[in-house]
Amino acid sequence: MAGPPTLRELPPDYTHPPPTTAPQIPTGNPKAPLWLRTYFQGLLFALGCSIQRHCGKVLFLGLLAFGALALGLRVAIIETDLEQLWVEVGSRVSQELHYTKEKLGEEAAYTSQMLIQTARQEGKNVLTVEALGLHLQAAFTASKAQVSLYGKSWDLNKICYKSGVPLIENGMIERMIEKLFPCVILTPLDCFWEGAKLQGGSAYLPGRPDIQWTNLDPEQLLKELGPFASLEGFRELLDKAQVGQAYVGRPCLDPEDLQCPPTAPNHHSRQAPSVAQELSGGCHGFSHKFMHWQEELLLGGVARDPQGQLLRAEALQSTFLLMSPRQLYEHFRGDYQTHDIGWSEEQAGIVLRAWQRRFVQLAQEALPENSSQQIHAFSSATLDDVLHAFSEVSATRVAGGYLLMLAYACVTMLRWDCGQSQGAVGLAGVLLVALAVASGLGLCAMLGIAFNAATTQVLPFLALGIGVDDVFLLAHAFTKAPPGTPQQQERMGECLRRTGTSVTLTSASNMVAFFTAALVPIPALRAFSLQAAVVVGCNFAAVMLVFPAILSLDLRRRHHQRLDVFCCFSSPCSARVVQILPQELGERTIPVGIAHLTTTVQAFTHCEASSQHVVTVLPPQAHLVPPASAPLASELFSPRGSTRDLLDQEECSRQKASFEAPPCACWNLAHFARYQFAPLLLQSHAKALVLVFSGALLGLGLYGATLVQDGLALADVVPRGTKEHAFLSAQLRYFSLYEVALVTQGGFDYAHSQRALFDLHQRFSSLKAVLPSPAAWAPRTWLHYYRNWLQGIQAAFDQDWASGRITRHSCRNGSEDGALAYKLLIQTGNAQEPLDFGQLTTRKLVDEEGLIAPELFYMGLTVWVSSDPLGLAASQANFYPPPPEWLHDRFDTTGENLRIPAAQPLEFAQFPFLLHGLQETADFLEAIEGARAACAEAGQAGVRAYPSGPPFLFWEQYLGLRRCFLLAVCVLLVCTFLVCALLLLSPWTAALVVVVLAMVTVELFGVMGFLGVKLSAIPVVILVASVGISVEFTVHVALGFLTSQGSRNLRAAQALEHTFAPVTDGAVSTLLGLLMLAGSNFDFIVRYGALVGGGGRVCHAVSTPADALPDRYFFLVLTALTLLGLLHGLVLLPVLLSLLGPPPEVVQMYKESPRVPSPAAAQDSGLRWESSPSLPQAFARVTASMTVAFRPPPLPGAYVHPASDEPTWSSVATPTADTSGSPSARASCPAAE
Repeated sequence: MAGPPTLRELPPDYTHPPPTTAPQIPTGNPKAPLWLRTYFQGLLFALGCSIQRHCGKVLFLGLLAFGALALGLRVAIIETDLEQLWVEVGSRVSQELHYTKEKLGEEAAYTSQMLIQTARQEGKNVLTVEALGLHLQAAFTASKAQVSLYGKSWDLNKICYKSGVPLIENGMIERMIEKLFPCVILTPLDCFWEGAKLQGGSAYLPGRPDIQWTNLDPEQLLKELGPFASLEGFRELLDKAQVGQAYVGRPCLDPEDLQCPPTAPNHHSRQAPSVAQELSGGCHGFSHKFMHWQEELLLGGVARDPQGQLLRAEALQSTFLLMSPRQLYEHFRGDYQTHDIGWSEEQAGIVLRAWQRRFVQLAQEALPENSSQQIHAFSSATLDDVLHAFSEVSATRVAGGYLLMLAYACVTMLRWDCGQSQGAVGLAGVLLVALAVASGLGLCAMLGIAFNAATTQVLPFLALGIGVDDVFLLAHAFTKAPPGTPQQQERMGECLRRTGTSVTLTSASNMVAFFTAALVPIPALRAFSLQAAVVVGCNFAAVMLVFPAILSLDLRRRHHQRLDVFCCFSSPCSARVVQILPQELGERTIPVGIAHLTTTVQAFTHCEASSQHVVTVLPPQAHLVPPASAPLASELFSPRGSTRDLLDQEECSRQKASFEAPPCACWNLAHFARYQFAPLLLQSHAKALVLVFSGALLGLGLYGATLVQDGLALADVVPRGTKEHAFLSAQLRYFSLYEVALVTQGGFDYAHSQRALFDLHQRFSSLKAVLPSPAAWAPRTWLHYYRNWLQGIQAAFDQDWASGRITRHSCRNGSEDGALAYKLLIQTGNAQEPLDFGQLTTRKLVDEEGLIAPELFYMGLTVWVSSDPLGLAASQANFYPPPPEWLHDRFDTTGENLRIPAAQPLEFAQFPFLLHGLQETADFLEAIEGARAACAEAGQAGVRAYPSGPPFLFWEQYLGLRRCFLLAVCVLLVCTFLVCALLLLSPWTAALVVVVLAMVTVELFGVMGFLGVKLSAIPVVILVASVGISVEFTVHVALGFLTSQGSRNLRAAQALEHTFAPVTDGAVSTLLGLLMLAGSNFDFIVRYGALVGGGGRVCHAVSTPADALPDRYFFLVLTALTLLGLLHGLVLLPVLLSLLGPPPEVVQMYKESPRVPSPAAAQDSGLRWESSPSLPQAFARVTASMTVAFRPPPLPGAYVHPASDEPTWSSVATPTADTSGSPSARASCPAAE
């Protein structure tokens, strides 16, 4: 069978027949939403045309601007202070923390270094001599850490915290005590003589070996020194503190040790002590009265017999206390050791951090790897180092993620047709997004927004996935420019007009989402949200302003027929002519009001040299038929769609002149959506199944939401695989003690509020979580210590008065305590008459109700602070303002010495407590609410107080977290509705989109419940941001439906055809951006990253049970969001639109006519049919399908699409035959590009 004649075989005498009647097209005023959208598209059109005309300048200036902003990264600050990251901004905790720092300074009283020892074999008992020996080895090795800085050597004895160093008038004894006074070390070794080995102080006395705590018997030493110095006051001090023989009177772990003192109970028997018996009830420091280490501080995983006797334990803990930087600075300021180095508080901090790092290093290396025990060491310095190191941007992970995205972009946008390939554009787009992300972060740095681990570990990949999505959209839409577009002048304008609305809508929704997420008042998450919003804005600017310039430059490459990527070489895919084979159909008529037409005509196509357009020559007769019974499977074309076309939708049967595409290139996602997915989804029974399944999924989400618990473990914000993470995990398992304080503020009279203070302490002590003090142990509040001390000196005075050692006019013969009481009792507080000796027998320091005399309260406070340093240190009162120093000499009875200066009214004091049994977040909340209730009751009595400590710093946010979350989500849904209604100009459609977004949020919340992910500030930010990110999956379908014509089913099918591929491809690009999060060492990043698509006190770990938090945070939560977004955007929303969608904005009306629109005719504002003038009847049968969209009258800057989808040709094209016979085959003129 002979093929059809070539274009040159047309008879020269062929002429056009006379025109027929034009179609009757109903016209009228356009709808306001359509008019407004057209106006907005006109502005985008003008922007695109301007960028195309000045593409080189725009690209240069854009890269220059973004590069300048990226330089802001040089001033970026990475925040690693947990308080600065996680304490709620503006909350009462934040205000209370500010008050504490205002009164006491930035630093706490001390910093702690901890060692935890566990057996390598799970559950093995550590209460053995062997295990204690290994603990001694590790602790002793760590305690000998030394660092050399500023030409000085710094060891533990110089920088440790020493509690209550007494002031002694005897200079020799004072220097000896200063060197010998022990560091505060809370260790189970203090139950044994070996605890003295951790104390590094030593002193020298002539004729004696070096005095150390391993050989120091304080009682014996005082006896030896008694004849040479007056040490009665010091002896009384030691007796009050119950120092006794100190360490030499305790049993030796190893009685065979040659240094084991003869005074040790088991020295002569040589029997190893019972470790469990010795550790039962805790241990004591050198002072039995003031230094009692409770068992819960030393042992973890304990087991007892039915009588409550300690049997075994699985963990040992030792805590070394160091001075704060301010204390260390004050201690050595003016000292001869630092006078030549310009000593400063900053240098003190450097010394402490260096020693802490060395301490941890030595402790971790102390035991051999084959040891039966393992040591976990912790210090605040090494934790800060790890957080800072892992908060830095990982060049390897960033490079890997971006290289992966570069490869994906290049492969996705490569085409077999070299003229349509855009691999280089994809590479340039990814690099542009990378620059936009860097510029956004640089702008945040210049604005002073501190970076954190979420910023550096998550944001670069999340922003990459979202930004590249819009790059793909513009690039593929650029290749789909409608026919007749003046390519060198208006091609970019047409691209932005078609896609700019969609890009603007998604970017605006994302920015609104992240700005709304900033309502969460946690600093780390607020910073992340603000930075994400700024980065999304920079991505939007780059995609809408700079990337069009890249596309315009690529258009020139295609115009000069250069290869993609390798643009130095000419393209082999040059001019081609596609010939359409004839096919026959019977005669039919044209129905009126139908949305899809099939016309059967005889036609020839040729490239006209004069106009460089494809000209279709038609016969006088045309045949129009109604749509097939399954219209959803027909070809759908929306020439003015604003949705994504990420993948080319060319027909599989199209043949190339120079090569043949492989079969694998014939199938794509658009083909699948058009021929398989949409027809199946939009059947009645499929819709019913989708609605039932969505309802069931929503029900499961609601049920899962009830399973979500509050909580976040500190171990999750510390990188996995680090020794700090191992320590926190061990501490979380074995030790759940939290040292807190009840702080009393200024603004009330302490002297007259003593009863209220005692009541407050009693209420706080009765809380379930407060660890009760042992019955034999002294009270833990400064007011109790103060009162008991006054009662003690009152008793001494009464005894001295009764015996006559103290008289009305002299206290020289009385005891030290009696003399102190004498001086206090004669005080009047009157500056004119400060002393009244008549009060000695008429008043008491403490009345019968146990209340201190108000008129003596502040003068007695001065005396107590100066005379009982060990009691003051044990109380941990931290008075502000501190009472003045006052030295007592009972032999000096001059008037000046008798006067006692009163302390200033207190503005800050605290009662310390230990909380225990706090495992779940509910336990913390119960303790917090009880503490707050106790403070509120005290407030009614006039006492201003608040609780302080890690549980209140990090867990109080959960009291209002769910309310904050619901508020943020509701505000965001309302804002999303307004944004969508404004840009879609259809509240109906916006309402459906918001309903779907709400369902995604609820179901995502339910998924967290089923996965065991606990609710904290991190997932709250993700849940809030998920609303904006989910817009990527829904708004394109909604916009495609809104701008289509026909029945709801047909419009839903058209929307799916044009959005299934881009939405799926966008989800893949987002997942690729998030994929690198899976390699993060932070659990909170791994755990919360997959559902999105598109110090001072003995600081016990701020955490919740690790086994309650499987590894799923940023990565897993964001991945789940991607899957839910795809499901709702491509399945549920099309079904809802097909059932409840708004009516079309424009209704198509057709009249029967023998004319078919030609490319030239399509340039007019109307639609007309015309016949070819001279085409032989024998060669004119072809089947073509088209969908024609009517538009309102154009506004300035708007462009009217022609009805055909034929791209233009070059006049130099060589006519070649195409034997495919495809009804939708296309021809192109590369030279015109």
